[in-house]
Amino acid sequence: MTETSPSPVRSVPDHRMVLAAIRLASRAPSVHNTQPWRWVFDGDRLHLYRDNDRLLTSADPLGRQLVISCGAMLHHVRTAFAAQGWHTDTTRLPDSERSDYLAVIEFRPWPDPPFGVLARARAIDHRRTDRLPMFAPTGWSQLVHTARMLVTPHDLELDVLDETARHKLAVASEHAAATRRYDMEYQAELRWWAGHSGDREGVPREALVADAEFARVGVGRAFPSAPHSARRGTQEDRARLLTLSSPSDSVTAWLHAGEALSAVLLECTAAGLATCALTHITEIPSGRRVVAGMLAHLGIPQVVIRVGTAPEDEPQAPPTPRRPLTDILTMNHE
Repeated sequence: MTETSPSPVRSVPDHRMVLAAIRLASRAPSVHNTQPWRWVFDGDRLHLYRDNDRLLTSADPLGRQLVISCGAMLHHVRTAFAAQGWHTDTTRLPDSERSDYLAVIEFRPWPDPPFGVLARARAIDHRRTDRLPMFAPTGWSQLVHTARMLVTPHDLELDVLDETARHKLAVASEHAAATRRYDMEYQAELRWWAGHSGDREGVPREALVADAEFARVGVGRAFPSAPHSARRGTQEDRARLLTLSSPSDSVTAWLHAGEALSAVLLECTAAGLATCALTHITEIPSGRRVVAGMLAHLGIPQVVIRVGTAPEDEPQAPPTPRRPLTDILTMNHE
């Protein structure tokens, strides 16, 4: 009688793990909280697609911010699986014939992920976009050192802008807003996605800031104004400013920019800091030129990030809404 070798154990997370990881990772930030991603799990691999129905045709006609958003979700997913004990081998843009197919993930066991990965996974549920004035960040030098280590594998540069950059960026931010002020399509798109409560997508009204609060920040996207309030009193913004820049302007660079953005935001959150990612300044060429002129090297600015500290006694803002898993994940059974 011939002995047969035992079948190899499949090295892949089960459906319950996939559901849990996608549910957690869906907290990833996205432009206007559009959540422009679709996932398909085929029983062995996890596939990421961009959802072109969620393209901001006026603000983001090339899909740069959409792909950055998908990159942030990709990194969130990989972080969530790492916390479950899975290493994720990722192939980006796996099919040149399909522009909507952004990445495919394969799995292998990772029983001892580094502490930093676990800390960033725990930070996913606590991260918020803070559009209010912030106090200066604490532990800044160590944070920048760690953030650069996280960004480097994505072939991006992380730069710290000095205090003189704040005024220039505020001017660039206002110029971007002024350029769009009488663009009716842009304004209609912005109002479609921002200022409504009770929806599963978009920026809810309670996550916006009043005009007086926004005036003390200066560097931020001009969303529809929230009702009058004066949170954080007369606090002027003391957040530090970071930039992520890439050597080229391509879909691959945008995807990596989103992954690097996710890593930085989660590292900041794990360190107890508040953050706000800004892509509106780099929506238009003049804004990109302003930011590029502040860099000590050649590069294409993709994202500006405000990093600061929120008051300790302030309650955490409620989480912004998310689409149900059935809208963003397809489980294909073998």
